[in-house]
Amino acid sequence: MDMDSYFRALRGKRTAVLGVGISNLPLAQKLLEYGAVVTLHDRKEVLKGKALELSRQAFAVCLGAGYLDEIDADVIFRSPGIRPDEAGILRAVAGGAVLTSEMEAFFEVCPCPITAVTGSDGKTTTTTLIALMLERQGKRVHLGGNIGMPLLCKAGNMSPDDEAVVELSSFQLMTMSVPAHRAVITNLAPNHLDKHRSMEEYVDSKMNIFRGQGPDDLLVLNADNRITAPMAAQAGGRVRMFSRAAPVEEGCYLDRDSVMFSSGGNAREIFKRKDILLRGDHNTENYMAAAACLMGQVEPETMAEVARTFKGVAHRMELIRTLNGVEFYNDSIASSPTRTAAGLSCFGDNVVLIAGGYDKKIPFDPLGPDICAHVKQLFLYGPTASAIAGAVERAPGSEKPKIVMCGNFDEAVLEAAHGALSGQCVLMSPACASFDSFKNFEERGERFRQLVNGL
Repeated sequence: MDMDSYFRALRGKRTAVLGVGISNLPLAQKLLEYGAVVTLHDRKEVLKGKALELSRQAFAVCLGAGYLDEIDADVIFRSPGIRPDEAGILRAVAGGAVLTSEMEAFFEVCPCPITAVTGSDGKTTTTTLIALMLERQGKRVHLGGNIGMPLLCKAGNMSPDDEAVVELSSFQLMTMSVPAHRAVITNLAPNHLDKHRSMEEYVDSKMNIFRGQGPDDLLVLNADNRITAPMAAQAGGRVRMFSRAAPVEEGCYLDRDSVMFSSGGNAREIFKRKDILLRGDHNTENYMAAAACLMGQVEPETMAEVARTFKGVAHRMELIRTLNGVEFYNDSIASSPTRTAAGLSCFGDNVVLIAGGYDKKIPFDPLGPDICAHVKQLFLYGPTASAIAGAVERAPGSEKPKIVMCGNFDEAVLEAAHGALSGQCVLMSPACASFDSFKNFEERGERFRQLVNGL
């Protein structure tokens, strides 16, 4: 089914759009254009801007705390931030409503191959690398999903020779029933346990990215991750692995300074590790994941060119400036302890770390030793400050960083900048989500940039 047929089939149907945000605004507009009977549901008490404009064209609008209590629809489009087992949704589905989402509908109508990337860390960088490599190979690429661009309403302008590359969160995958043609799981570790009912549910949702794959489809897994490696046994198609620790039979691995690709008993060098412009072992893994995914579609020379020239995505180990011999890095994407640990591994033992924020109910004890190994001064803020401090104090060994408890994010940044010495780096890598003080990690990163550039 193409996009036009999909929306024409909804003409006159009762459709409920749950969550009037980035992905669902163009969806609601398209539903209205095709003559669907649209009801908008949103937790906000008041709609503004484009959402307000659309609400004037909608059949009905349900806002505020009880926005999911009464859902009267033939088809429900769920925003990723809304759990599919909310009581109102379950009642509507029991009454015959079909539950879907903008991304699930895109998978149904997309005319070209879809490469999808998920994981706990490294999703956006790996997704971006795959898109860049395909573009450098001459493909027309449509990049979107959790990376910020909704794609369903653009599917009508795509051709079978194009490539769609999407980043998918666990929330987008919870009810996904159509697999990607090429699926990548970068790694898995405890994350979003404030929203998921258990670690098992979190992992299970991630696995929907490849459930139902056919023999010609591809799954790329991290061989060094204890959660992802066993998933190979459940794959329905081809499997490639990537590893920094040891050679793999099919996929990419690191052999001293060389990134190798192995298949059918033969191995060849793709590029040198030193060619990768981005710092850190985790970025080497991101490149190996992308290369394992695209070998056969993209020439190794093209992959090497991307490695030598790609400077990274904003808010991911982004060097903001150097002032009085101090480097300031924005790693606002680091909303989990594992991501912060990966960032710390890029540096020696002279880091000034800014951490803290919204509590996702993730344990910080595994991060304690990494902080002790790399950090001289630790500036903490927000609801998780005491929990992170406790993890550091409980870490084995006698060498502990100086810990400074701060009242808010701005104070932590300014105090860290004031306390840093020439030769040190100030790393804002919070290990927590941003929702205590900011709308998202991008806003947190931009505030850091503003404060640092104002020093």
